[in-house]
Amino acid sequence: MEKILEVKDLKVSFKTHGGEVQAVRGVTFDLHKGETLAIVGESGSGKSVTTKTLMGLLPKPHGFVKEGSITFDNKDITKLKESELQKIRGKDISMIFQDPMTSLNPTMKVGTQIMEGLIKHQNMGKAEAREKAIELMNLVQIPNPEARMKQYPHQFSGGMRQRVVIAIALACNPRVLIADEPTTALDVTIQAQILELMKDIQKKVDTSIIFITHDLGVVANVADRVAVMYAGKIVEIGTVDEVFYNPKHPYTWGLLGSMPTLESDEEELFAIPGTPPDLIAPPKGDAFAARNKFALEIDFVEQPPMFKVSDTHYAATWLLHEDAPKVEPPESVKKRIESMDHSEEATR
Repeated sequence: MEKILEVKDLKVSFKTHGGEVQAVRGVTFDLHKGETLAIVGESGSGKSVTTKTLMGLLPKPHGFVKEGSITFDNKDITKLKESELQKIRGKDISMIFQDPMTSLNPTMKVGTQIMEGLIKHQNMGKAEAREKAIELMNLVQIPNPEARMKQYPHQFSGGMRQRVVIAIALACNPRVLIADEPTTALDVTIQAQILELMKDIQKKVDTSIIFITHDLGVVANVADRVAVMYAGKIVEIGTVDEVFYNPKHPYTWGLLGSMPTLESDEEELFAIPGTPPDLIAPPKGDAFAARNKFALEIDFVEQPPMFKVSDTHYAATWLLHEDAPKVEPPESVKKRIESMDHSEEATR
């Protein structure tokens, strides 16, 4: 598969009154043409910081790239000037943000906001941009687009506003589309519609998608590959089937175990104990060790490397070392995997 984006050993920090927050601590991954890569993890794991760095949207001077590279079109994005980034941002790499109401300008008509990028990046005249905007509104399934072009964001429902944001993001036929928790602010029914819409659009426009979420249930329906992030690092990466049905990192076990299912008859939901570490002073060893009941002595002393499980599946846990004791995922995780297996069979 053609590699469209390459992130190598990316380290991103923020200067604060309390010290330097090491938000991203050596992230490496590739994105291939036409694929959807989901990045999952708890709040504060570094997901959004990673993708904002891809867009050149770090708040400066407090946020900065400490080390590493992001290669796109044979250029390292981290080395580009703001004027060069503006030519890429919105045109080649586009982003759908979490809350559509804060992404849209409440004082501008929706049609004008969709046309803006077309006029700026595609050099279209107003008439041509208007036709293209109507075409995009049809693509994202907004009914009666000619009339709705003249309306303001407050006249749209939450789900329809998110469709407008997707239309804006797609306006310039981006090669990479970053979706930062695009369904979090929506109810479950609308979430399903937006996810289905994104899958449908990807087939039509052949864009590559990076999908940020904390909800593993969402991932199963949209992604080709999954990267699990914890404390600024990727701790497991593989295909959806590998990460869901053969998870290797105890943190991935925790995320899967805490997923509610319709088949569950337990009164209490499982939760990962403890809290993520302070990234002003990250732990010396495995950042997840203090919350991991399967932690080995070495976990508190040395960070684990990425162990190879298959050609596409890697996990950073000492449990994969040849001398480590054999540990199985907890029963709660096995039950979740079985229930996902059954639900998948039911939909076939």
